[in-house]
Amino acid sequence: MQLLPLAPGRLRQGSPRHLPSCSPALLLLVLGGCLGVFGVAAGTRRPNVVLLLTDDQDEVLGGMYGAPDAGGLEHVPLGWSYWYALEKNSKYYNYTLSINGKARKHGENYSVDYLTDVLANVSLDFLDYKSNFEPFFMMIATPAPHSPWTAAPQYQKAFQNVFAPRNKNFNIHGTNKHWLIRQAKTPMTNSSIQFLDNAFRKRWQTLLSVDDLVEKLVKRLEFTGELNNTYIFYTSDNGYHTGQFSLPIDKRQLYEFDIKVPLLVRGPGIKPNQTSKMLVANIDLGPTILDIAGYDLNKTQMDGMSFLPILRGASNLTWRSDVLVEYQGEGRNVTDPTCPSLSPGVSQCFPDCVCEDAYNNTYACVRTMSALWNLQYCEFDDQEVFVEVYNLTADPDQITNIAKSIDPELLGKMNYRLMMLQSCSGPTCRTPGVFDPRYRFDPRLMFSNRGSVRTRRFSKHLL
Repeated sequence: MQLLPLAPGRLRQGSPRHLPSCSPALLLLVLGGCLGVFGVAAGTRRPNVVLLLTDDQDEVLGGMYGAPDAGGLEHVPLGWSYWYALEKNSKYYNYTLSINGKARKHGENYSVDYLTDVLANVSLDFLDYKSNFEPFFMMIATPAPHSPWTAAPQYQKAFQNVFAPRNKNFNIHGTNKHWLIRQAKTPMTNSSIQFLDNAFRKRWQTLLSVDDLVEKLVKRLEFTGELNNTYIFYTSDNGYHTGQFSLPIDKRQLYEFDIKVPLLVRGPGIKPNQTSKMLVANIDLGPTILDIAGYDLNKTQMDGMSFLPILRGASNLTWRSDVLVEYQGEGRNVTDPTCPSLSPGVSQCFPDCVCEDAYNNTYACVRTMSALWNLQYCEFDDQEVFVEVYNLTADPDQITNIAKSIDPELLGKMNYRLMMLQSCSGPTCRTPGVFDPRYRFDPRLMFSNRGSVRTRRFSKHLL
């Protein structure tokens, strides 16, 4: 995580100022574009909190609101004073917003309809007209850089000479990996490479409007005298890949490019231009924001931890050395008519029958970072019970699966640790990891209160 002042000064167009180097925050928090504001009861003047969440913005490479089963457009979740939420998934034009429970349709006129700018303007209006006597929490979830990657008109020619990174795992075969990775065609066709390069470029173009939003927001907070009393968090729901292991574009794999996202924070008591290597997960955002608001975290049962002490530079802090990563594969139990040679259950298939997901692309991982180890251990819920293990110190691009060569005793410990993290709740999720000096293997953690063995939480969708 990088701690820095989000200064209002602009950089020249063409510089990837929205993609700073940050350390990991993991994983999949799925939200459609929305803006919500929550007022805090009057009393002692506590800091404000602004959470900016982009959609599909990776760190390594450079859901639904308004659904009938969620209460429809009329539904406003409990606690929000102002609610602006996108119906269905990310769009930039021709969408419907729920404005405090009332539908408002938007067309395709850039000046009034471009969603990233609409969210920026709503945010600024709130800051202009809100009470100055109450702290607030404001969350802004932009559509960018999610597909269809529609950039604002003034940015549609930006980054013309930018291409997807050709790192070591670009356009190579995923040897010794899960079958879904192995089915990719290597080398990729020229048309696939042109497509992913164009997607990469368009993603950056959409983020330029997010840059504008952040700049306007910071300037307005400064103008109203709120900036020095406001924590600003900037992060994303998940990462993205463009050609890694010959998979054209998507976000559903266990590798760093799909699970590692930006996390930038500024606010009271935070020294600028610092980078922390502490392992932070999206489950930590809630406890951190409650901690800022002065809430007693001992009254909650959240799995995450407040990283406010990290932000404030606390020394001798006891922190986690591992975190759980999970994904539930998607796919229908039918054969894709465009790819009849493939078995039923695949999804997200490209014209050349390279598929990005499947029923049994369901996995759980322990991502470990400690003084001596930088390791990822993953198990798939499939007929193979396939295992992938990576030493990211020696192999940061996760090319070599060392599951068959690593110490079997260590594999056993990681397996137990994985099941424990999948079954934990609240404080029990914060026990020391395998490589923590305080770690002690306790078989009782593998049993429920009734004495039966804890079961894996995978659903049984087998290809």
